[in-house]
Amino acid sequence: MESKLVDQFHFSSTVSLHSSNRWWSGDTVAVVTGANKGIGLAVVKRFAELGLTVVLTARDEERGKKATEKLREEGLGNVRFFALDVSKAASIKTFVSWVETTFGGLDILVNNAGVSFNDIHENSVEFAETVIKTNFHGPKLLTESLLPLFRLSPSISRILNISSRLGSINKERLSEEEIEGVVKMFLGDVKEGRWERKGWPQIWTDYSVSKLALNAYSRVLAKRFEGGRLSVNCFCPGYTQTSMTRGQGTHTPDAAAEVAVSLALLPPHDLPTGHFFLGFGPYNQSRL
Repeated sequence: MESKLVDQFHFSSTVSLHSSNRWWSGDTVAVVTGANKGIGLAVVKRFAELGLTVVLTARDEERGKKATEKLREEGLGNVRFFALDVSKAASIKTFVSWVETTFGGLDILVNNAGVSFNDIHENSVEFAETVIKTNFHGPKLLTESLLPLFRLSPSISRILNISSRLGSINKERLSEEEIEGVVKMFLGDVKEGRWERKGWPQIWTDYSVSKLALNAYSRVLAKRFEGGRLSVNCFCPGYTQTSMTRGQGTHTPDAAAEVAVSLALLPPHDLPTGHFFLGFGPYNQSRL
């Protein structure tokens, strides 16, 4: 994938409501999954502050509604809530239908929903199927289901997958079928109790494999739409203070969200596709 490198963007950049590069408006629709807390909630808040129409989704309806109400109390009335469990096909189908009926389409999708059942220094694969379904198969099915609804306008529609460097991939180009094969092989090795001797990642194994699959799929999708009106990138926020890290980390969800939103709102002439953005500091030029 011979994508243009962006040499003017830095992770320290912030997006302003009055930015000269502003291409969005109140009619721009951004969907954020897993957004009742942590990085997802912070991304929703930042999008809303910048004037976009934002759909906050969460698996837990009560928590999702409370998060939305709190944002509205802060004056962010441009946030809507819809319950979405990305691990369930029926929930995705209902959500996609609602987006089409309510907005007619969308412009930005941030796949943030994800789970891990390990503490920082633990590594169990007891819930591997759930992790793969939530972190890879769910986002993939949601993305594929929403593709017909992306507004392919001159501003370029955007998909940003919140991922992890634990799922780093080499230069090998896997097809969609090969990605599914790798995931199936991993789950088979877990089921048969041979995953430890099969060379799978040694840190947060199931989570790492799920993010590896997500990164590889993102590259396939970016290639599919290369030269078109859809950009697909991944962002690893690094060691962030969230429930997944039990509150440990080097930076806050707000700091991570500022970077994610800056990436998602890059002006069309600076927007790459098929890239993996890592942490903070200068723009990372590594490609998926």
